[in-house]
Amino acid sequence: MVKFEDRYRFIGSVYVLLRDSSKVLLLRRANTGYHDGEYSLPAGHMDGGEPAALAAVREAKEEVGVNIDPKDLDIVHTLHRYSDQPEPHERIDLFFETDTWKGEPTNAEPDKCDELKWVAIGNLPENMVPEVEHMFREMARRSMYSDFNFIARQ
Repeated sequence: MVKFEDRYRFIGSVYVLLRDSSKVLLLRRANTGYHDGEYSLPAGHMDGGEPAALAAVREAKEEVGVNIDPKDLDIVHTLHRYSDQPEPHERIDLFFETDTWKGEPTNAEPDKCDELKWVAIGNLPENMVPEVEHMFREMARRSMYSDFNFIARQ
């Protein structure tokens, strides 16, 4: 029997698409050491014992200052990806979407973000975090699952 401690583990992350009609809120990363100067979504790691939807609610509050009821979140994509930063590992990224929140989005973490902007989904900036750009392409195909960056390892 395989002990739980011996099983392979993933890092779990959540992303939040705040949608206003055909636009989505993006933030530009700064001073983090990971894809600084590129656009992403409010996002972060799941804490142990924390359901993914509640992690998404927490991250949206921490990063853009909005309050979301977890019942207003819909899962729109699941991404299994390989990353080599800061060291080789695999991740499961869950992308949630909502058009309902309380509060005005603001840059609540100016030490990690230097710009928020609403962008039409059909007109995303070129300087996107690669896995987020990948997710938008997959969403356009109505794909609920994809994997990313594994071929580069072979």
